[in-house]
Amino acid sequence: MTSLIIRIAVWTLPGFCLLLTGCEGPLSILDPAGPSAREANTLWWAMFGVAALVLLAVVGLWLYAVNRPSSPTTERQATANGVRWLVGGGLILPIVSIVTLLAFGIPAGHRMLPLTLNDGETEVLQIHVTARQWHWEVVYPQWGLRLDNEIHIPLNVPVDIHLTSTDVIHSFWVPRLAGKLDAVPGRTNVLRLQADHADTYLGQCAEFCGVRHAHMQFTLTAHSTSDFEQWLQEAQVDD
Repeated sequence: MTSLIIRIAVWTLPGFCLLLTGCEGPLSILDPAGPSAREANTLWWAMFGVAALVLLAVVGLWLYAVNRPSSPTTERQATANGVRWLVGGGLILPIVSIVTLLAFGIPAGHRMLPLTLNDGETEVLQIHVTARQWHWEVVYPQWGLRLDNEIHIPLNVPVDIHLTSTDVIHSFWVPRLAGKLDAVPGRTNVLRLQADHADTYLGQCAEFCGVRHAHMQFTLTAHSTSDFEQWLQEAQVDD
């Protein structure tokens, strides 16, 4: 049995290491750069850890069942064992798992919502984004600026993205900054995001919207306060 466990570990370790190479990159949720993305990242790792423990437990039980010495059991004992597994694995385990997930997931989701800010917090920057096949129209209503496929925001400032669509359902997603949110025709959805590091982040439409869906991308650049003011002045002159 020990040798079998060792062989399984040897077979799975290279694959696990290969999967870890996808933990970074412009479209990785495992490389967060903002508070909303960190909430999602923490929840993801918690779910991954629980799933790994469940997998190990199932594999351990399977190995035990395969290698245990056979012993005669009566029909009553077999029925009792079946009922215990049915209640434990089919009722108690799912209930505990779902309740635990909701206990952590609901507060995390609540912290990602575009709620009213408390006194003393930075004012929210509002940006209107309209999706259409196959590009993104970006408008800054405060300054009357219009851009295509690019967004610029200041660092450490909450930003409310007001999303809508002119044709089909699209989905606005900057993996390193926040979760995705649908852009629906005739409706405006609001996504709050915030960047903690000056960088250029890649965004992607995350809802299949037609033949050029894979190329419906945009960039979001987070500037320091002074750099954002400079960009804003230059953009107003060029507009």
